Amino acid sequence: MRRMFGNLISVIFSFIKFFFIKLFHWNNFSYKLIERFSPNVVIEIGKKARLLLGKSVRVHSGSKIKIRKGAKCNIEDNVKINYNCIIVCHDDITIGSGTEFGPSVYIYDHDHKFNKENGVISNQFNTEPIEIGKNVWIGANTIILKGTKIGDNCVIGAGSVIKGEYPSGSVIIQKRETEVK
Repeated sequence: MRRMFGNLISVIFSFIKFFFIKLFHWNNFSYKLIERFSPNVVIEIGKKARLLLGKSVRVHSGSKIKIRKGAKCNIEDNVKINYNCIIVCHDDITIGSGTEFGPSVYIYDHDHKFNKENGVISNQFNTEPIEIGKNVWIGANTIILKGTKIGDNCVIGAGSVIKGEYPSGSVIIQKRETEVK
């Protein structure tokens, strides 16, 4: 009963929050009537940026979705984003339907520009799109970097740092050794 009440609160809160976001980002924000975003999920949409949500998208507490100026993020149907996940989009991110994130998954389609003389160049980025296929499971504490393409029905092991192309049906794990002296 308590869980059902919490879910109802999240749906009502999402409806109200999305109504106001829609007022400021009319054609650049789309969503279905019923979405379930926790009340403390942060959504930021920059100028001429687009956020497209499919039906039945669920995002838990502590998560942040930041779509920067001119970027596009498409989160398809039935995507479940767990606690404390971060999506920062400067270019283009697509998350396929049925995909699920474990807690604390980070997705960045950019990195900072850098040179030897000055180090990190403030507010300048190198970007490449990210494509995550349908029905992908992304384990806890995974980081997905710019230019990554993950096929449908993949599993990504917890704690992975992912960059590159992975074919459909892949199981992606990164082995580590613990040495005690």
